[in-house]
Amino acid sequence: MIEREIIHTSTASKRLFDVLQDVLQFLVLFVRILLELFVNLAEKILSRNLKDISGEVVLITGTGHGIGQELALHYATWGSTVVCVDINEKNNLETVKKARRLNQGAVHSFICDVSNRAEVLSLAERVKSEVGPVTVLVNNVGIMPTHPLTQHTETEIQKVFNVNVFSQFWALEAFLPQMKELGRGHIISLSSIAGIVGLSNLVPYCATKFAVRGMMEALHEELREGPYADLIKTTTIYPYMTNTGLCKHPKVKFPSILGLLDPKEVAMRIVEAHRGDCLETTIPKSLLHINNWTRLLPLKCGHLLKDYIDSGVESDLI
Repeated sequence: MIEREIIHTSTASKRLFDVLQDVLQFLVLFVRILLELFVNLAEKILSRNLKDISGEVVLITGTGHGIGQELALHYATWGSTVVCVDINEKNNLETVKKARRLNQGAVHSFICDVSNRAEVLSLAERVKSEVGPVTVLVNNVGIMPTHPLTQHTETEIQKVFNVNVFSQFWALEAFLPQMKELGRGHIISLSSIAGIVGLSNLVPYCATKFAVRGMMEALHEELREGPYADLIKTTTIYPYMTNTGLCKHPKVKFPSILGLLDPKEVAMRIVEAHRGDCLETTIPKSLLHINNWTRLLPLKCGHLLKDYIDSGVESDLI
């Protein structure tokens, strides 16, 4: 009988200890969250030191035109060694020619179908041998057919996923080991505002951009929880519609507020996010905050806001 009472008392004491431990851990968590909010607010108010990216070996996919081309020019201006990768040799060489005229960082051209895993793995070996290990990977390439889901062909849907999603997996497979060997690196992936909000005529495209968002969030967690925390950074970019030719029939209700973005401006913001070690950002920045707050409201409120903004893309089959 006495032995049972001792066991019961011991069990009750352990439960009490566990509860107190959980409460203490919660209080510590609460204080740390408050401190993080304070630091975050201070960083927004005060000017933030941006890191030097001269000397980085920056590989960018899809440099033949649009945002990719502008990124190559921006990184070259900062003195980075730029590795331009595109499937179109003529366009890629044109980008390299423009970048070299800046007389800043070294610029190289490589032709590759990044949706082909074997080609990407081969590319990694060539770049490492001819240029050096890649320290910054910018997964920029993407395609965007714009029409209703029922009018997408099986081949078209497969291609959108191959280019927009699988190319990023193959690039990570190829270049992340190089960063781990060096003990440093930065991975930048372009999702889209269509990776945050679903839009008509963009069902496969939205699916790929949501996939990129999930991939990058999960990758960040793996790196944060492993030996490369704070050594290999990640940045996910969600640009609004950009004037690159992908948006063939844009629908914009308020062009003075939410008109098509200039690729030069988008590239500048991407490099800025990289230099500031920003985990994720929309371009413009306000859209991420608007989305986050809207998600707290009833679903119907989000639909009302989307209907009021009334922006997106019309079918390219019209």
